[in-house]
Amino acid sequence: MDLAVETDSSEAGGPAAAVVDVAAERARTVGVSYSHHLNSAGSALPTGAVVEAVVGHLREEEREGGYEASAARRADVEAIYASAARVIGAQASEIALFDSATTGLRVIVDALRFGPRTRFLVSRSTYVSHALHLLSISAETGAELVVVPPGDDGALDPDALEKLLASGDGREDVVCVAHIPTSSGLVEPVAEIGALTRRYGVRYLLDATQSVGHLAVDVDAIGCDVLVTTGRKFLRGPRGTGFGYVRRSLLETLTPVAPDVRGAVWSGDREWHLADTARRFETWESSVALRLGLGVALDELLERGIEVTAGHLVRTAAAIRAGLAGIGGVTVQDPAACGSGIVTFTVDGIGADDLNRRLAEAGVRVVSVPASHGQWDLGYRGVPSVVRASAHVYNDDADTAALLDAVATVAGRA
Repeated sequence: MDLAVETDSSEAGGPAAAVVDVAAERARTVGVSYSHHLNSAGSALPTGAVVEAVVGHLREEEREGGYEASAARRADVEAIYASAARVIGAQASEIALFDSATTGLRVIVDALRFGPRTRFLVSRSTYVSHALHLLSISAETGAELVVVPPGDDGALDPDALEKLLASGDGREDVVCVAHIPTSSGLVEPVAEIGALTRRYGVRYLLDATQSVGHLAVDVDAIGCDVLVTTGRKFLRGPRGTGFGYVRRSLLETLTPVAPDVRGAVWSGDREWHLADTARRFETWESSVALRLGLGVALDELLERGIEVTAGHLVRTAAAIRAGLAGIGGVTVQDPAACGSGIVTFTVDGIGADDLNRRLAEAGVRVVSVPASHGQWDLGYRGVPSVVRASAHVYNDDADTAALLDAVATVAGRA
């Protein structure tokens, strides 16, 4: 595997800093030949090696059978846990593989077991699927749900969170935060939040769906007890993959609502015991082919380097944001606390769906995000929908120019 990284001098006479070799990344990414793809926050373009891992294993299943093909790749599947752990600074025993971040979060959250003394303290950045789950739990159990106010920069206000934690009054608080929302380029102050949750001894769940593979994520530095992410976004893995992390100290206290043969052993007539790892949350059935593709994607990220990747994504988004701000009729909708590879915007007089369609006709792939996907964010701000552009390591200056030119053309005709 070629390391798609080159070096550049960050300052005169200073040490060389690694940067993404965009040409090399494009050479191993077939999709760049078909469009200016700026939708990695939805589903990024995989490399040829990721696709080959998936298709190659399906061919093995075709020849040998599913069980036999799986047995032959047991060591490779085991290595995925170690790679996932390295990406987020965890231990392999704290990793569980899922078919999506939503599945992982639901299974782990349900294992926490809630009641009327529970209080969820959540960020406005919470994604629709997690929000609906928490709303359902609250309605069924009497658990309280509080949306923590944002500060002036749009991010969760740590002072407001601390006031809530200090007023616990015997309630069992659970803090739930999305590192980066689906609806903007906001980056939540996750480490500062983690310091507060440790101080007050409460559980901290992090939805890192939009940050793993995008920004540096270290579970110890952040201080979260649970983290979930998906494979299809910034990790550049296949759809239908994801993984979760559960800190060892919490893991040992959790029992899945529906144990499965993958994570538990039925040892007697009425006796059973759980795996002593996070695999207690997994189910037997899974796509081995997709997981092997995820493993390749994780290893490609580790070889390229997360700091290098993050630098390219953030710089590309900053250039897009600046360019959009200079186009008449365009409003960049990202709050002040933006610092990611995601940019959201609107054009006066054009709905987000229509704008997305027109950009697609120009060969630019972005996506529209409605308020129904983030009511506590877009709904709170009174923004009915946005168009979201999200960069990756295969995006170059031509992609940025194509987006800005297409937006300017559409805005000029509005």
